[in-house]
Amino acid sequence: MEKDIRKLFDLPNYVDRDKADANILKEVYNRMGNNYPYHHPLYAGQMIKPPHPVARKAYELALQVNPNNHALDGGIESSAMEKEAVAELAEMVGFKQHLGHLTGGGTMANLEALWVASKVHPGKKIVGSEQAHYTHSRITEVLKIPYSSIEVDSLGRMNMENLEMHLIAGDVGTIVATLGTTSAGAIDPLEDILRLAKKYNTRVHIDSAYGGYYRIAGRLTPYAKKQYGLVQEADSIVIDPHKHGMQPYGCGCILFKNPEVGKYYSHDSPYTYFTSGDLHLGEISLECSRPGAAAVALWATQKQFPLIAKGEFAQRLDDSLQAANELYMMLKMSDKFITFFQPELDIVLWAPRGERASAISDASAMLFDACTDQDVHLALYKYPISMLPEHLQSIEKDQDYLVCLRSCLMKPEHKYWVKFIFSVMDELLEF
Repeated sequence: MEKDIRKLFDLPNYVDRDKADANILKEVYNRMGNNYPYHHPLYAGQMIKPPHPVARKAYELALQVNPNNHALDGGIESSAMEKEAVAELAEMVGFKQHLGHLTGGGTMANLEALWVASKVHPGKKIVGSEQAHYTHSRITEVLKIPYSSIEVDSLGRMNMENLEMHLIAGDVGTIVATLGTTSAGAIDPLEDILRLAKKYNTRVHIDSAYGGYYRIAGRLTPYAKKQYGLVQEADSIVIDPHKHGMQPYGCGCILFKNPEVGKYYSHDSPYTYFTSGDLHLGEISLECSRPGAAAVALWATQKQFPLIAKGEFAQRLDDSLQAANELYMMLKMSDKFITFFQPELDIVLWAPRGERASAISDASAMLFDACTDQDVHLALYKYPISMLPEHLQSIEKDQDYLVCLRSCLMKPEHKYWVKFIFSVMDELLEF
């Protein structure tokens, strides 16, 4: 049909006519080789997990159409797939009913959560821990919402006494609980936060952009398991499929437990929402154009890896937990390193042993560079001196932070590589 119409009107077919310049693509190929080896288990630095092949291929297939999930006429099937995939995420976190959609990432997802929070409790403050992601303070600044930070304990968890001091004034509308801080993988005490929220009539938003999928993991500590078991009691939650969900960037997700918050998104776009009386995803999103390909890729991945406890996807999470705990134990048993606390998720923190914070910081930076030269890619983190646990109080506090090494063991293959990663560090500290 399309070819007949083109012939009838003598229309050029630009898609068939245009060819990609091979020299340009060759340059792209060469320049992309100048990145870190993110796909390899020896890359254990930042929160980067390769997209699964089914996600990449489904994304590529969808790009042949390039659907836009803002309105149904822009992406009929991709919108349906987004609704199905998001419903599976909602079921994973225990929401019996929900309102939600995909976003460009965790920042946009959290922005929508805090924007709705400001609508539910207009003029009231939002609070999060000192270890909450920095975007919360920036988002609230953009939205002109008052924001305060709550102190944390030596495990990086929100301090309940300090939280209650803020709540007593009665001007807090929403508490941001982090289940899996991006700095250390710490899990805020959701059980206690929910109790205080009920006492002081505040909402609870969970930022679990990094750690959300761990709700279905089997190797969690009893403490972590208890907190994840209460996620369904919160008002909203953010999860990033482009982290543990094995998706290409960018793919975040915002979920609200009460679908009635959709009224805050209400707007009129008569030139957009005319093809169907069904819900257009743009009617419940602050973003307009959004890639339908991201929804298609997530849908396909969740079909291959259902979000169920004891399933293959959950096993991959357990492999990462195993890797983190094995690396932690090797570091703890060594006389060359100091450790801070046992990892709750797959982030591990450690540093070369030393007497002063400044000396330890210098040694961490040197080891980081030396490991990179050996193709072992780690990360650095400024650990606040105020968070030092009891067993490290003898360290001379000659500066406000201590630079330590940090690894995100997000790839299930890391469990086979942590001994090698440790051996490289162990040998490098011989000099």
